[in-house]
Amino acid sequence: MMEDTICLILGGGQGSRLFPLTKDRSKPAVPIGGKFRLIDIPISNSLNSDIFKILILTQFNSASLNQHINMTYRFDSFHDGFVDILAAEQTMENTGWYQGTADAVRKNIKHFTSFRNVKHVLILSGDQIYTMDFRQMFAFHEANKADLTVSVLPCNRQDAKGFGITKLGDGLITEFVEKPKEESLLDSLKSTQFIRDKFPQIEKDKNWLASMGIYLFNLDTLLELLDSEHKDFGKEVIPHAIKTKRVGGYLFNGYWEDVGTIQSFWKANLDFASRNPQFDFYRNRIYTHARYLPSSRFDACSIDESLVCDGTILSKTTLRQAVIGIRAIIKEGAVIERSIILGADDYESETDLGGNRLKGIPDIGIGENSVIRNAIVDKNARIGKNCQIQNKDGLDHFDGGHYFIRDGIVIIPKNAVVPDNTVI
Repeated sequence: MMEDTICLILGGGQGSRLFPLTKDRSKPAVPIGGKFRLIDIPISNSLNSDIFKILILTQFNSASLNQHINMTYRFDSFHDGFVDILAAEQTMENTGWYQGTADAVRKNIKHFTSFRNVKHVLILSGDQIYTMDFRQMFAFHEANKADLTVSVLPCNRQDAKGFGITKLGDGLITEFVEKPKEESLLDSLKSTQFIRDKFPQIEKDKNWLASMGIYLFNLDTLLELLDSEHKDFGKEVIPHAIKTKRVGGYLFNGYWEDVGTIQSFWKANLDFASRNPQFDFYRNRIYTHARYLPSSRFDACSIDESLVCDGTILSKTTLRQAVIGIRAIIKEGAVIERSIILGADDYESETDLGGNRLKGIPDIGIGENSVIRNAIVDKNARIGKNCQIQNKDGLDHFDGGHYFIRDGIVIIPKNAVVPDNTVI
């Protein structure tokens, strides 16, 4: 059923709201859950739905994403599936950057239409966390004889202001407004009774239906709609399409998180480590790069509601609601609470360790007796001894010499060096 479907994953956005995590990498390449990357979520959902033709559209800081894809998703010689990168390129027809989601797809039409027997195009975002069987969405699309189908999700008033809001009738979208801010307009877009009929036990404040940014197009419909000046699906293509096309609204009510800010990224990761996570890596089949790392080592540690990934070394460490990434080294007496430690790309050799110590440079990892609360420590960061990283002044937004504060959360960027006894 899915053999005639090709999946396009949009991974070209700058991801400025996730800075500094996106300073040196694209947003889909940002690590989550200790050992995965954001891009693994849509790819895994597609593979688990028997969609094996996957193209990822990239533009900003795509080197680490390219490396991850090339090292992770390889099919054998007898399988016609692929997961490939389509980087932004200059051609005789197009000399500029992508101007929006629809523009990115338009500029790659010649690539995804070159494959045989493609009749449907599934378009996904590269920065969302969810589990969905796209085969069910496809069955809904076919049953409604839709030209395109948009997946929609119940949401509350605050979230409704940041998404495309829809109204449904007989399985089709009758109204679509991108990010409605006016209260009167928002009230007119309520779908309270419709949502209660479908989900009687749903939270009382979820009265709107938001677009999830997941689109299933018939190929000819997509090509027709892109034969225009429209640059964005949510702002232009979908509102235009409901006037002339059968636009289905596929209702979804599972866990879905748009990881667009430091706050949402931090919360989602801490939820992974909770006793009853909303998104459970132990129940969902999520694929990522296979690493051959030693088992993690623990010495007299106290750990609660935390994830600890491969190859870590923890000595007399206290973890409370923490996510510890691969190859992390946390030394004696350190306390990590409500924080994410992304780990390291490599272990330091004895030669490098000795040379750096002579220069007064801390080892990669977390030094003795350091306390880290409500923070994100990016890969290869060096936190010295007796450091206090916990936003002592309660700032919401600040740029420091070797750290940043966003949404009240301290971020130590990739490869940063935090000297001994630093207080943040």
